[in-house]
Amino acid sequence: MNINFASTSQIGARESNQDRTGTLLGNASACFLVCDGVAGDAGGDMAAQLARDALLAELHDDMPIEPGETAKWIAVAENAIRDMQRNNLNLKRMSTTLAALFIDRNEQRSWWAHAGDSRVYHFRRGFIHAVTRDHSLAQQMRDAGYENTGINSNLLYTALGAEGSQSVSYSDVVQLEDGDAFLVCTDGFWSSLSEQEMEQALRMVNSPQEWLALMQDAIDRSDKKDNLSAVAVWVGSPQETTLFQSTADSARFLPPRD
Repeated sequence: MNINFASTSQIGARESNQDRTGTLLGNASACFLVCDGVAGDAGGDMAAQLARDALLAELHDDMPIEPGETAKWIAVAENAIRDMQRNNLNLKRMSTTLAALFIDRNEQRSWWAHAGDSRVYHFRRGFIHAVTRDHSLAQQMRDAGYENTGINSNLLYTALGAEGSQSVSYSDVVQLEDGDAFLVCTDGFWSSLSEQEMEQALRMVNSPQEWLALMQDAIDRSDKKDNLSAVAVWVGSPQETTLFQSTADSARFLPPRD
């Protein structure tokens, strides 16, 4: 199957961008990821870069990949952060989120891993088919039935490099279908869009670049504050299986009238 992708990383209203995106597309395998350095401690941007570089280096030979090796790759990425923490005490608390999509092109299958509140969305026939669950206190409260609690959404219980961090989450293996689409993104991106808006945007465009641009336009009109990064991945021809135009879908993304 043909695979197309596009990526974006914006500073938002922050003083610096602690997000990192990573893409690797080979003949046998592919990986698409985002990392978001955890704010509040020095070195978040470095933790994000170390995790990204180490993980992509594990796959750089474009060999066939197996889901059972995923935990090993993630461990290598986290160990890169741990090594830096030991060598530089000023960075001993640095950590990062991770959301990574893996594709075995030979067997036409995919799976993903995540830590923290960066997400992987899987769209099928224009609608969300699966999405990761955040490793955050806010998500735990929502799961318990509490909404709008005022809890800081940045309170995470899993992040690469974090002290006392819990386990990274891994998805089941998903057989790919022509027209599947994926969005791998940091919280600064997904928090400014509803799931319905993501679906609507997908059904209005002809490429992953257009999809990201349309969502970015909507985010730009919101009160965004955080860094925001995303990688959009299209398998086969999503535009042929999901595309349709409607006034309801397009209204959210039209610029406001004077």
